[in-house]
Amino acid sequence: MDLELPQAQVLITVKTYPQLSSRYGELVCTAGLLNGERWIRIYPIPFRFLQDSRQYPKYSWITLDQERRTQDFRPESYRPRRGIDEPIQVDEKLGTKNAWAGRKDFVLKEVFTSMTELISLAKSEERKSLATLKPTEIVGFVIEETDRDWKDKIIAQNQQGDMFETNDRGEMQARQYVQKLPYKYSYQFLSEGDNRPRKMMIEDWEIGALFWNCMQRTNGDEIAANDLVRQKYLNTFREKNDLYFFVGTTLQHHLRSRNPFVIIGVFYPPKTTQTSLF
Repeated sequence: MDLELPQAQVLITVKTYPQLSSRYGELVCTAGLLNGERWIRIYPIPFRFLQDSRQYPKYSWITLDQERRTQDFRPESYRPRRGIDEPIQVDEKLGTKNAWAGRKDFVLKEVFTSMTELISLAKSEERKSLATLKPTEIVGFVIEETDRDWKDKIIAQNQQGDMFETNDRGEMQARQYVQKLPYKYSYQFLSEGDNRPRKMMIEDWEIGALFWNCMQRTNGDEIAANDLVRQKYLNTFREKNDLYFFVGTTLQHHLRSRNPFVIIGVFYPPKTTQTSLF
């Protein structure tokens, strides 16, 4: 891919749950399809601190100047050319009409069915780090407790920086960092050629937002909230939706881990039934 992508048009398909970075503050890993054709990762993006007019929903087209992240060997990795203040033009959003037909036209152009093949491509000279995967079977859904707070060191480093942001009206407002998820969620699944289930963590922003919404619905009952998360991600998706995973590697684990991929997004168009011609 090119070193520079002026006025690159990207169909956004992935936004991961925000993480605190010691260097950049709160960031979201964004990924999508460049010109609707090939995968691209855009990082860093301080998404929640963008002005309202520059925040983009998933499945919207955005336009911005980008350049290769030279410190990242993964070929799909780019960053805003003028840093985190790069102006982002937010364009049309693809809806869900006709069983998500408009979205499927783009995101299902290249679909892998084997994690073994994907891992092999990641470890090869191609260094593939983003893909769409169609699992053959969803076996389970795992919920595990994790740290409830961001590490003190990262909090302290961020407090030394700019603690205020300006909204679209030019008003100064205190920066409020996202609440850390106290749980991590993983799918257990089989892909083509697997003889035992794989377990991969889900880092999609949607599942984090769902947990907090369920916490409101259950008056802060974490067990009940997680039951609702499980109901949607396991039972509902398995029974009513045609499930695909957007998977990506992390830079830290791409070359080190046996399986460097995590699930960075879930694509779940409704199942369709074919009408008999007879």
